[in-house]
Amino acid sequence: MADAASRLGRVAEQVLGVPLPVRLRAWDGSQAGPPDAPTFVVRNRRALRHMLFKPGELGLARAWVAGDLDIEGDLYTALDAVSELVWERGEDSRTLLQALRDPAVRAAVRELLRLAGPPVPPAPPREEVRRSRHLHTRRSDRQAISHHYDVGNDFYEIVLGPSMVYSCAYWEDDGTLETAQRDKLELVCVKLGLTPGQRLLDVGCGWGSMAIHAAREHGVSVVGVTLSQEQAAFARKRVADEGLTDRVEIRVQDYRDVRDGPYDAISSIGMAEHVGAERYLEYAQNLYGLLKPGGRLLNHQIARRPQLDESAYNVDGFIDAYVFPDGELAPIGTTVTLLEQAGFEVRDVESLREHYARTLRRWVANLEADWARAMRLTSPGRARVWRLYMAACALAFERNRIGVNQVLAVKAPGSGVSGLPLRTRTWN
Repeated sequence: MADAASRLGRVAEQVLGVPLPVRLRAWDGSQAGPPDAPTFVVRNRRALRHMLFKPGELGLARAWVAGDLDIEGDLYTALDAVSELVWERGEDSRTLLQALRDPAVRAAVRELLRLAGPPVPPAPPREEVRRSRHLHTRRSDRQAISHHYDVGNDFYEIVLGPSMVYSCAYWEDDGTLETAQRDKLELVCVKLGLTPGQRLLDVGCGWGSMAIHAAREHGVSVVGVTLSQEQAAFARKRVADEGLTDRVEIRVQDYRDVRDGPYDAISSIGMAEHVGAERYLEYAQNLYGLLKPGGRLLNHQIARRPQLDESAYNVDGFIDAYVFPDGELAPIGTTVTLLEQAGFEVRDVESLREHYARTLRRWVANLEADWARAMRLTSPGRARVWRLYMAACALAFERNRIGVNQVLAVKAPGSGVSGLPLRTRTWN
């Protein structure tokens, strides 16, 4: 009988319909596949059961998070090699049913069943969050935010570095991550036209970096809101250490409960992805209502590519189960339309897609450089989640599968005078 790796390779090629682009090493030590390719290590038969009982991306993710599946060699090369075979095919049940009509594919699945051992579905890793539908109530949003951000501030310090900014940096050259993050915060402040004495609302304030920068460098008073208790505690200490408690207030508060407007400006950086399609117009209307006439909004948000049939959009299974529960991405055109429906005049849209790819690669490098400590601070499974999702997202940004945009919008007064310069890219 052939070794496990050769049998797995034949099964994979039969099901996928193309030569396997990676090398396999199975639990019995056998290897198969291109000798110079990255190696997928199938540590045990349970990895196969994960994939059999949940075909597609989520089954692979479960095996990865559980440590039953690993990669040797360059992670990016390995993910790039399989992305078109797995991530872009998705988990369309109709595609799977069509494939199973082929007798050769059915024979391959039977072979996989024999290799997998007892036909008992393995329990999902404990890091997985299971949700029936996307509610986006205050309670469900609070739970989703806690799952992602209350991992431990020490863990995030490893990944993000001293800047503690969890959104894409703004790169001018191959400088440091900290410099690029400072430049991004400054870019937001300049686009908002902040001047001393103004009030800024920072929605989804994270660990306080934007609030601190705006208060310290531009003399504004800032209210930052987050749903994460751990973020708020960390941000408040940073504010106190900077001597800015008279100008920066950090609240654990839902943006829908902010009632102390009007504000001169609002920044929303990497927060709107959590809002959800059904709630997005409400989000935009709330922010519009909190601004003074002539006030500006800077909305910094990840976007996906539009689909011909938007009703067919499904949230990424791995991201939803392990990273951002209830997170949803929208095309940039949809975001702009909803902002305008809420009353805003959109004045500028800037894509930072390549900037985010570079940022993510730096975060992955930070995590890998302190891998043992990262696992101790959270869990091996959670550390593996973060490494996989950040590396996969870096490739997605590089390949233009997703993007990120800064949208500058203004609450234009009745006179129609926007208060922006004729040449907006000067940002004066």
